[in-house]
Amino acid sequence: MKIVENIVTYLFALIFLVFALNFFFGFLPMPELEGDALKFMEVVGATGYMAAVKVLEIVVALMLIFNIKRPLAWLLILPVTINIMMYDVFLMGTVTPPAGLVFVFNLFMVYRLRENYTCLFK
Repeated sequence: MKIVENIVTYLFALIFLVFALNFFFGFLPMPELEGDALKFMEVVGATGYMAAVKVLEIVVALMLIFNIKRPLAWLLILPVTINIMMYDVFLMGTVTPPAGLVFVFNLFMVYRLRENYTCLFK
């Protein structure tokens, strides 16, 4: 199971690192947005909120890659993956494969590391 955990960890970190860096450097084409999704991204983009989230994503990805407090990293990124899923469901009307994948990866690893979180529920 350790091999599966490592594959999930590094793949998850790579996905977040690439897309977070893309936010700042724009090396991947992004799909055109319309309607509520466009309005939402305009608002959060103008406030600097997305830049803060992307910095968090980079930090967490590096924590996962370099094995720095991995249980903490998985918890820090959980609200971000939940927000990605909520964005897809409520604004896009569907769950995209990348969003579903990172959400499942995050839940899987939080479950696998659950013994590290017992002190949070005492």
